[in-house]
Amino acid sequence: MSVVQVKDGEIVESATQSSLTNAKKNNGMDKDAFLQLLVAQMKYQDPLEPTSNTEYISQYAQFSQVEQLQNMAGSMALQRASGLVGQEVIIETTTSAGKTMTVQGRVDYVTYENGKAFLSVNGNLYSIDDLKNVVDPIYQAAFDKAVDYVGRVNKLPSLENLALSDEETVNGLNKEYEEMSDYEKSFIAQEVLDQLKKYTEKIQELKGQAEMEGKDKTEDAPNTEGSGETDQTEGTDEAESDGDTVEA
Repeated sequence: MSVVQVKDGEIVESATQSSLTNAKKNNGMDKDAFLQLLVAQMKYQDPLEPTSNTEYISQYAQFSQVEQLQNMAGSMALQRASGLVGQEVIIETTTSAGKTMTVQGRVDYVTYENGKAFLSVNGNLYSIDDLKNVVDPIYQAAFDKAVDYVGRVNKLPSLENLALSDEETVNGLNKEYEEMSDYEKSFIAQEVLDQLKKYTEKIQELKGQAEMEGKDKTEDAPNTEGSGETDQTEGTDEAESDGDTVEA
């Protein structure tokens, strides 16, 4: 049982309804339509020059051949649809309002209606005629990984605002790229790698500056160890001298 969606007082066409409608529109001519045309031709033919029986038989034979080809194509389509179960697919269908809907997901099962195959994707049924692409799982995983990786590179602060606190993130991105397979690396644009290289060089520059500043502070610090000992010695001598005076 289908559920009708209503929004703002108007019926909203679901993805399943859109695909089913398009499938019905694309059914084309069938045997019943041909027979109706044949009867109409016989009914309205010129009585003075009627169509010969041989011509009718020839037309029917041609139609039978076309029908057999259509049945064969339909059978192959059904077989192909069954092989899509468990595959990642991209569906593209058009609504009655003329809007294009693109859906991506896994085919859970295939159902058949009036010789037509319908794919269940994300809980909705779509005609196999709306199938646009079949996506390889390895390709999809590599693509998703690349999208996530590039997104994290883009989230880094600008070079002007880069700080030593970002060193761990930059090093982590470099390490992650090195551990990728050659196939996964092929999804990363060279521009992204060039940008990450600039971040790495900037981090090294900041580390060098921090080391130089630390070295300068160490050299400029006063040496107070000797003066402390001298003060302590002088204090001791004064105490001993005071003691002698008291005793005398």
